[in-house]
Amino acid sequence: MKPSIARTLLAASFGLALAAGAQAQEKFIYMTNWYAQAEHGGFYQAVATGIYKKYGLDVTVKMGGPQVNINQLMAAGQADCIMGSSDLSMMVARNNGLPVVTVASVFQKDPQVLIAHDDVKGFEDMKSKTILISSAANAGYWLWLKSKYGLLDSQTRPYTFNIQPFVADKNAVQQGYLTSEPFAIQKAGVKANAFLFADHGWPSYATTISCMDETVKSRSKAVAAFVRGTMEGWKSYLADPAPANALIKKDNPNMTDEQLAYSVSKLKEMAIITSGDAGKLGIGMMNETRIKQNYAFLVDNKLIDPAKVSMAQAYNFDFIKDVKVMP
Repeated sequence: MKPSIARTLLAASFGLALAAGAQAQEKFIYMTNWYAQAEHGGFYQAVATGIYKKYGLDVTVKMGGPQVNINQLMAAGQADCIMGSSDLSMMVARNNGLPVVTVASVFQKDPQVLIAHDDVKGFEDMKSKTILISSAANAGYWLWLKSKYGLLDSQTRPYTFNIQPFVADKNAVQQGYLTSEPFAIQKAGVKANAFLFADHGWPSYATTISCMDETVKSRSKAVAAFVRGTMEGWKSYLADPAPANALIKKDNPNMTDEQLAYSVSKLKEMAIITSGDAGKLGIGMMNETRIKQNYAFLVDNKLIDPAKVSMAQAYNFDFIKDVKVMP
């Protein structure tokens, strides 16, 4: 074969290989439940460092927000999977007619907290306080708090995702995320205590990967690749968050380096991702016994109808059980 012909054939075969490689990157959209932040870091990290591409995926992480109904958008085909704020919320969504299944949960501890001024030392001290909570809380953790600590509906007022009412009122208590609102309150010069539900028996998982039944059925290889890539992304993010943080700030220009650093430190300090079964079986693992607790809580409080939704429908362990990305 003449050298010129050989070079031409080699170039052509190389071009075909590149084209095949490009085609191998399957598009996948994951939608978060809020503006980009450290609490979403592992997903952004897997994009920034090429982890998803290593598994054949071209992943887009889309931001949610207070006015974004990510359940509806997924049902309309605008996302392949979404971030459930808790696994309980996904069971309620299924009960309400959305055929959604949870395949992994990144946060072993739900970072949900109540934040009180520094005179309050525990949930028991909140019985005389005004408690600012969102409407979503009334169909979730508020029921648990009332039952466990004797708090009353008459104490509650709407939480508007603004810390100023709390800052201005020494008698106020407000909801928040361990990694977020306590930092803003601290920056405002107010001394406060944050009480993490997960350390007092609240069993909910958080930051789930939840997908439509049809997606899990028809795109099982892509879902499996996304789950594995995500867990590797979170391990990488906890080791060096810089690549993801650059993307987070691009999506959410209001995010500061100081806030990101605070959030990452809290994720690590409280072992939000690495505690529980994650320490023994890998990041993202779910425990069937614990899920039974969550299911029973929802049934007992009439938030789901067992005739409409079963655990077997709401969870699929096949995608996470063998991933074993150890912290």
